[in-house]
Amino acid sequence: MDAPLRAGIAVYNAGEYHAAHDAWEGPWLALDDETDDERFLHGLIQFTAAIHHARTRNWSGATGLAESADDYLGELPPTYRGVDLAAVRRALSTLGADPAVIERRRPPPLRYEGRPLGLGDLRFEAAAVAARVLADEYGYEPAPVERAITFAREEIEGGERTLFTTAVLEFVTADAERSLVYRRLAEHVERRDQEYADVDGLFEE
Repeated sequence: MDAPLRAGIAVYNAGEYHAAHDAWEGPWLALDDETDDERFLHGLIQFTAAIHHARTRNWSGATGLAESADDYLGELPPTYRGVDLAAVRRALSTLGADPAVIERRRPPPLRYEGRPLGLGDLRFEAAAVAARVLADEYGYEPAPVERAITFAREEIEGGERTLFTTAVLEFVTADAERSLVYRRLAEHVERRDQEYADVDGLFEE
């Protein structure tokens, strides 16, 4: 759960409130109901959904989800898996009472191990989750991103942090330049696939 958790927090803190839940959804669906981890992820997902609905002026949706998210998180300790849930519950209380607050100030950051976690703080496995989430959110073809992640893991296993590792991390942090970075990433993937195809079968009899 650690990499998806950190990825979702960083995506949320980057202002991608709708996309953040995608990082948590897979691990959440894999959990049994009524466990602390299930309540934790369910509450975070509903928290980001409440913010998304408030930002689209669906006031009733925002207040209902804020109440539901608070119910899920209410039995957990103030800090759970490094996340400051006390601050989340305060934000939910404010949002539930006045969802239009979202128009007056930005949603509060999620704090992980005492500080807001940003996209640039992610280690590779969490960055890989964030790359998938952001590619889906902005409609990029997922195959080049998946191939880049695969090639990056090969680099890391070989003791390198070079071309594809950098490309994935840059795609995650690029923001306004993400389309340009995606094109470069896709070109690198195409070239690497062609290199593999060129040598495939050369040494077979």
